[in-house]
Order: sequence, then structure tokens, then C-alpha cells
Amino acid sequence: MRILMVCLGNICRSPIAEGVMRALVTRDNLDWVIDSAGTESYHIGEPPHTYSQKICQKNGVDISQQKARKFVAADLKDFDLIYVMARDVMESVKHIAGSAFDARKVILFLEESHPGSGRSVPDPWYGTEEGYSEVYDMIHDTCSVILEKYRAAAVTDLYN
Repeated sequence: MRILMVCLGNICRSPIAEGVMRALVTRDNLDWVIDSAGTESYHIGEPPHTYSQKICQKNGVDISQQKARKFVAADLKDFDLIYVMARDVMESVKHIAGSAFDARKVILFLEESHPGSGRSVPDPWYGTEEGYSEVYDMIHDTCSVILEKYRAAAVTDLYN
């Protein structure tokens, strides 16, 4: 399984999602590849936002070595699932991907934990440190749902 988490600048939401998902699959000894990217190039090469790192560290997840990168159309062929953190990010992914866009593999992240809601993960960039904690909780809950859904599917595939 190869999963890509995508937000706007790849320094707040998607690095948290990458770190949390990676920690969960490592804990469960799964051979999955987890990465993240942003649709904009504002922060390419930069580490995650200080508050993103801080909330992850508080929860035992180290994201300090991550570096922001830009989402590219080739990501559509390189990943099995691409989770976008917000509706505007979905529109940007569609634009960047062009004819390579595949609606079956690009999913609004919170649809996994809140099906049919159309909800976006709020961008904590303009808020306070507390906002990062709320975002972390949303992301952790949804990553747990994703893990259970696809781990179960992988086990079913092994026995069929």
C-alpha cells in the first residue's frame, strides 16, 4: 500500500497525517509507504510548521525530518491512494493532475471517518497552537479508520 497525504503547503496538515499514518503502520509492522505533499510551492524543502512538530512530538510522533515537497501529476501513478485534506486541495490536485486524475484514488481525507460529510480538515496555519491539537486529533482518528479499513482488505486479499 502506498499512501500520499496532500494539503496546501505541506507544512501543517499533511505532514501530521504522514507522521501519524507512518507511526500506525510501523506499530503494526505493515510494509506500507506513506508520504505527503502540498499543492503549492510556498515551503518546498522546509520542515513542518513548529506547532505541527510540537503536537506530533507530544503524541510520540517525530516529523522533524520531513521536508515539504510539491504534488506532481506523477504522484497519481506512484501512489495507491491520495488523501486530500480539503476541498480546495482536491480542486488543485485535479488541476495539477490534468488527464492523469483518477477520482477512484483521490479521496477527501475526512470522508473515511465521516462518510458523505464533505468535511475538510481545517487549516491551522492562521490559528493558535491549540488549533493544531484539534487538527491532530481529527487526523489521528481518521488515520486509524484508514488503517483498519485497508489492513482488513489486505488480509482478505491474502486469503482469497
